[in-house]
Amino acid sequence: MLRYISFSISIAIISWIVGLIINALLVKTSFYQKKLTNLIIIRNPAFSKRIGLGIFLWIVQNSFFKYFNPKLSIKKKIKISELDNLRHEMTIAEVGHLIAFIFVMIFAIVKVLNGQFLFALIMMVINILLNLYPSLLQQENKKRIDQFKIRLRSRPSASGT
Repeated sequence: MLRYISFSISIAIISWIVGLIINALLVKTSFYQKKLTNLIIIRNPAFSKRIGLGIFLWIVQNSFFKYFNPKLSIKKKIKISELDNLRHEMTIAEVGHLIAFIFVMIFAIVKVLNGQFLFALIMMVINILLNLYPSLLQQENKKRIDQFKIRLRSRPSASGT
């Protein structure tokens, strides 16, 4: 069982590199710009809450995970002009984790086909925690940025700074 867990964590971490590489190849395509930048997997905020995305957010904010992508942390009051860049960085993280999720899922499917159901289950649980949840979290963050920008635009004195 320990071997399954260690392999699953290792393949999940390797999948981050695969996600970064494939994401770098896709980022300039029209498919990426039209479809992936506005991808929404969970539309219902109540469902996000039910699956524990808020708890996951708290864990990320209060653990060593917060240091993994410094481009996504805000240490100062952010300027409105910086929101688009922050959203872009969130999209890169989101899509990279989705690609990584699919990459690990292929390994889990192979394990299922080989009859290694426990191994596949452990792999998918770790994959969900290390790839799917981070991707969903970035989607939630992007929604918050989009809502904030709408509120700013609706203000009579939106200055754009």
